[in-house]
Amino acid sequence: MTTERTDSPQVDVPGNGLADLRTARRVVERGVRPLASSVDGIGFEFQTSLDDLALQIGGHVVLETGPSPRLGQILSLRIARVEAAEVEPGAPAALHVRTAQGEGIVLDDESTPFHDVLVRPARPDEVGTWLAGNRPRRAVLEIGEHLLAPGVPATLDAGGFNRHTFLCGQSGSGKTYSLGLVLERLLVETELRIVVLDPNSDYVKLARTRAGVDPSVADRYSAAARGIAVRGAGPGDDRIRLRFAELDPAGRAAVLQLDPIADREEYSALSALLESSERGSALDTGLEDFLTSEQPGARELGLRAANLGVLDWSIWAREQTGSLLEELDNHRCLIVDLGSLDTPAEQSVVAEAVLSTLWRRRARRQPVLVVIDEAHNVCPAAPQDAVTALAADYATRIAAEGRKFGLYLLLSTQRPQKVQENALSQCDNLMLMRMNSAADLEFLRAVFSFVPAGLLERASAFRQGHALIAGKVQPHAGYVRFGARTAEEGGADIPIDWAASR
Repeated sequence: MTTERTDSPQVDVPGNGLADLRTARRVVERGVRPLASSVDGIGFEFQTSLDDLALQIGGHVVLETGPSPRLGQILSLRIARVEAAEVEPGAPAALHVRTAQGEGIVLDDESTPFHDVLVRPARPDEVGTWLAGNRPRRAVLEIGEHLLAPGVPATLDAGGFNRHTFLCGQSGSGKTYSLGLVLERLLVETELRIVVLDPNSDYVKLARTRAGVDPSVADRYSAAARGIAVRGAGPGDDRIRLRFAELDPAGRAAVLQLDPIADREEYSALSALLESSERGSALDTGLEDFLTSEQPGARELGLRAANLGVLDWSIWAREQTGSLLEELDNHRCLIVDLGSLDTPAEQSVVAEAVLSTLWRRRARRQPVLVVIDEAHNVCPAAPQDAVTALAADYATRIAAEGRKFGLYLLLSTQRPQKVQENALSQCDNLMLMRMNSAADLEFLRAVFSFVPAGLLERASAFRQGHALIAGKVQPHAGYVRFGARTAEEGGADIPIDWAASR
């Protein structure tokens, strides 16, 4: 880019010695002015001195374009080696200097080109004023503050959750805590229904307010939290209950490991038995009833279920009333505590049942946010069994076609490459927390190509609670620091008292 200088002194090199050249280089490098140019008024290039470098990737800047300065954001920053004459007319032709150079984006709607305008870091109040003037008219969710503009509230556009969202971060990044904060804000500020598949029991305390929370905040949250229900393996009315007959046909066959071709007789017998039950015969909907039924093929199916250990699962409803799937429409927020179940197989069956039911009911067009935590287990890229493969397939269907029916996904994981890519690629929102793996970052760069690559690189240096947010939920990609939770956390780490010194 052209770098015209108007107020810097000429550089005079008194000799040809190495020391003189070094001195001259330092003089030129310190005198590089922070200038930006744009040919379209939308993107810009800039350069500045490496000394006391104040510009940061992701940071906001003011472009002094005249009476009405414009706000921009730095998207990339690097060290460049250029001829000194490019930045200091009259400098020795053989002298090379180092500068900071990069690219950025203008955040306002004006598209007037500019050349060699001064660029400086924006003050927090300038950032706050711009953000306040560009907030959507829909509900906003305050989740913390902007990482590079301390004190400026970081908000999400609630309407942006009508797109699928991907939240990821390695262990210890604050992913679980931050997801809980997002769910709290959605509960308080919107009317969106939420269903959470919770494999680690991390959100089972979402209805409980933390001690020490401001009373006015606590009262408002408590009112919203009355719509939260938790279903797990515990006793009583809060127990997860499923009826075998409620599962879709593919799910029933997968539970009993039946192949429609290799096990065609048993598969056919199962279909006939369930159809008979639905027509009002004496056969109940419980698998254990197969063992005592006199209908053809029933006992063989009961023995298969017994041999597979399916009859011992705690998820089966032993009574005729109440079912998890019947409750999906009854609560503002339903937490399905998969982590409380005894076996991974039961977790997979419940997850598949919930996802398939939501998909079958899609024609109702009732908006619901489907949160799948630890998504690499619920909808993995390479399912290890038939039930998990079905769950992954339904998650992918929802990702591909669910939006037009009001089914919105929020996938959360610490292992992005292990998640079903056909589901991941449909996400229009990214919330990225600390991620040290270069392979994972490269994978995310390819999947979320709409996010500036320079912003993704900083994720490896994030501290706990820091995140990059991009997509429909935020007017432009940027770094945030998540704030304080209102509800209690579940699934906390085990204390490391064993590590105390003796």
